[in-house]
Amino acid sequence: MRKHYVFLLIALISSLAGYAQNGNIRGIIADENGITVPGANVMIEELKKGAVSDFDGNFILVNIPEGTYHLLIKYLGYSDFKKEVVVSNGQTSTLNVTLSSNNTELDEVEVTGYSLGSQARALNTQKNKQNITNIVSTDQIGKFPDANIGDAVKRIPGITMQVDQGEARNIIIRGLSPQLNSVTLNGSRIPSAEGDNRNVQMDLIPADMIQTIEVNKAITPDMDADALGGSVNLITKTSPQGFRLSATAGSGINDITDKRILNGSFLLGDRSNDGKFGYMLSASFNDNDFGSDNVEAEWEDEFEYNAFDDEDNLEEVDVNPYAKVSEIREYLVQRIRRSFSANFDYKLNENNNIYLKSIYNWRDDRENRFRLEQEILDGEDIEPGDFTVDGNGNLTSFPIEAKRQTKGGIDNNRSKNRRLEDQRMFNFSLGGEHLIKALQIDWMASFSKASEERLNERYLEYESEYGVTFNNNLDKPLFTPFDVVESSYTNFEFDELTEENQYTEEKDVNLFANFKLPLNIFQHKDGFLKFGTRARLKNKNRDNNFFEYSPETSDLDLLGGVPTRNYSDKDFLAGSQYAVGNFATPEYLGALNLYDVAQFEAENLPEEYLTANFDVNENVYAGYAMTNQKLSDKLSMLMGVRIEHTEINSIGNELIFDEDGDYAGTNELKDENSYTNVLPGIHLKYDVSNKTVLRFAWTNTLARPNYVDLVPYQEVNNEDEEIYLGNSELNPTTSMNFDVMAEHYFKSVGIISAGVFYKDIQDFVYTSQSEDTNGYEVYQPLNGDGATVFGTEFSLQRQLDFLPGFAKNLSIYLNYTYLTSDAKGIKNEDGEERNDLDLPQTSPNMFNASLGYATKKLSLRLSGNYSDAYIDEIGGRAFEDRYYDEQFFLDLNANISINKNLSLYADLNNITNQPLRYFQGVKSRTMQMEYYGRRLTFGLKYDLFKKN
Repeated sequence: MRKHYVFLLIALISSLAGYAQNGNIRGIIADENGITVPGANVMIEELKKGAVSDFDGNFILVNIPEGTYHLLIKYLGYSDFKKEVVVSNGQTSTLNVTLSSNNTELDEVEVTGYSLGSQARALNTQKNKQNITNIVSTDQIGKFPDANIGDAVKRIPGITMQVDQGEARNIIIRGLSPQLNSVTLNGSRIPSAEGDNRNVQMDLIPADMIQTIEVNKAITPDMDADALGGSVNLITKTSPQGFRLSATAGSGINDITDKRILNGSFLLGDRSNDGKFGYMLSASFNDNDFGSDNVEAEWEDEFEYNAFDDEDNLEEVDVNPYAKVSEIREYLVQRIRRSFSANFDYKLNENNNIYLKSIYNWRDDRENRFRLEQEILDGEDIEPGDFTVDGNGNLTSFPIEAKRQTKGGIDNNRSKNRRLEDQRMFNFSLGGEHLIKALQIDWMASFSKASEERLNERYLEYESEYGVTFNNNLDKPLFTPFDVVESSYTNFEFDELTEENQYTEEKDVNLFANFKLPLNIFQHKDGFLKFGTRARLKNKNRDNNFFEYSPETSDLDLLGGVPTRNYSDKDFLAGSQYAVGNFATPEYLGALNLYDVAQFEAENLPEEYLTANFDVNENVYAGYAMTNQKLSDKLSMLMGVRIEHTEINSIGNELIFDEDGDYAGTNELKDENSYTNVLPGIHLKYDVSNKTVLRFAWTNTLARPNYVDLVPYQEVNNEDEEIYLGNSELNPTTSMNFDVMAEHYFKSVGIISAGVFYKDIQDFVYTSQSEDTNGYEVYQPLNGDGATVFGTEFSLQRQLDFLPGFAKNLSIYLNYTYLTSDAKGIKNEDGEERNDLDLPQTSPNMFNASLGYATKKLSLRLSGNYSDAYIDEIGGRAFEDRYYDEQFFLDLNANISINKNLSLYADLNNITNQPLRYFQGVKSRTMQMEYYGRRLTFGLKYDLFKKN
């Protein structure tokens, strides 16, 4: 084996010596404003040898014989650019190329704003990629009213988002759940601050901090393999080729609270006169004071009562489904999002560059929640005569236990009597690009961390019992008290007062190096061999605690005896019939001195938090090799293999209870696991013409289980007769993927594309619900047998410049994705396999549409985003399955240019007042409906460019 390595080293040295007899060409392409141009096709006419500029506008042509050549640069929608360049043996010739808007050949189409246009940048990059991707540039993002990067990503074909507090948070690519997809920043995996999953909070990152969004739907061997659905790479803004100053200042209003919005951003970049040093500094700020109106229900189709005054001998009544639990929730939220970025690059010489990239995102969510929970008393707590059932089998009246809960925090400058969720994510990356003869080397070392801290989170709850009637409305369930006096909030008695602290963090160290050499196997130019290695060292841990406080005085005995406020709203968006009523004020809750032993007795409750605490180390070591070869003038092939080895060490907790069900102690549990995945792939690209491309891909990908599922924990809840288990032996989910795509690019900068894809998935993870021999419900993550996903995609972007008059200023943006899936190996609570399930979180239909109108001074765009309903969580039986309902968002934005540098913008979001809605089993059975209202923002944008 050692002889083989020596032979390969000699061959490499010999080949580099041969390359030394030739020279290289290196350059950067920018527009007349100094903004770099990605995706440009660069060709040496005499040699038929070419390259494509990267996201920073750089290109390299290696192993060029000495001589004088004509460099041809093609850019979709613009006339060809030619330049003469001289190559000397053993030297690297460098040049800066400026593409000017004067070169456009767009018939009667006026290019405004950025001279080359955001759409041209994105489509040129997409067209010249070897694999199947979607590219969206930051300027194109700016055409939509999207404050965070999640709302921007949802407009890309095949993508939908899960919403949290009215903003897009978790990304679903081609119908596959968030934990099956990867999100990277400049190629480095973004850590997650979520405690129980790997989801990256897309609403944490402001849209105006990102230069380009790259969605890879068919990954190549040089990319991380944990991208079963796809990989989203967020590329931060890099140094311009000249001075750039940009700023935004705005305000707005939320109609749900009638409270203000503040936002602003700042960007400053330049390059030294000798072109060696460049920098880009940017910052963003958004302060949004809003809320949500929420109604929730848990449905049941079995009803038991105590017919014989014997809790061990209950009678069951056949009834139609009813809301066993009903909740009305009022949320008041202040979300402050800050982001800072500093990127630097330095050109040591013609063959060596280094760079430093950094970003820091910080979001504060201050929240008060007021919850009225009403739960039916059944079983041993109810006797004949306590309830009524009509002739149609509808449960119409019954006694309930009602609880009024105030959620808040302590009274200080940070929390302000609210629950404060402090989320932060930062990334620091140091890298370099080097050219040694014909060998291209790039490397990067990065450290990133995401954290979520929730300190002094307080809950004060009061309870009461009274009788209610039930309206039997599945869509909008409602409990109405028999007696207004009996159900008055003043009669509610103290139930519990708690405070908890939560902290979750994930730290990532990423190291990689890539090597690229010319290699032409089939006698055609532009072939290369690329190989490299990567290490990703990750730690995820969570440290929570929970205390319950018992008052030593009678001050808190009755809700009527403490300061309260009525939070009912006649304009409650879920319906004016939902009156949430009175609650203890956040100011009162925040001012309580829980640590005064004369007022409160504290009790630590490990059973409330210990199984949620864990520590996991996950190290991934990877290597790959791939080659890109031209099989003919039109057909090229990229093929290779990636090997990833994963090592996991996890620590969890086992809770021990005595025979009475009381907490008796804790055992620390440790486990380790490792596995290796070999992942080959092939990508074929056929250029039918310079505007039409056909693509095929066969790839293999994986998705690692969520950390919380891997932890060896055990929790037995004797009161509810439930057992929760971890599973450190879970296998990663793997998928074999097939993709076919056809793309046609218009001369007037647009695209029409269509494709099909198929995924054969093995070992997907789901939460099993079963019953043990003692009648306890057991919940544990397990691997399913397999699943398949088949889908089709269609996309159209086009300026309607072929229409007469004002209509030529119209543009359309359409994309549609259809999915069908099937999941096998999922068992119900009786141990029987279910054959009626789609793969969870696969939305069958996704659609985006926008109609734009633009002149030199005015830009208008109406945008719609639709995603179909899908199963979100699998229950023990079909009745208990939870579905995420369909959603349709409609947004409008406008931009008016005051002069070349200054413009006025206005955005109106969520015109349809689309709620977040879940349903249980059937569409008519509402499980949750949360409304956010509309949001109006407006302000000024300023952009100044100066080419060096």
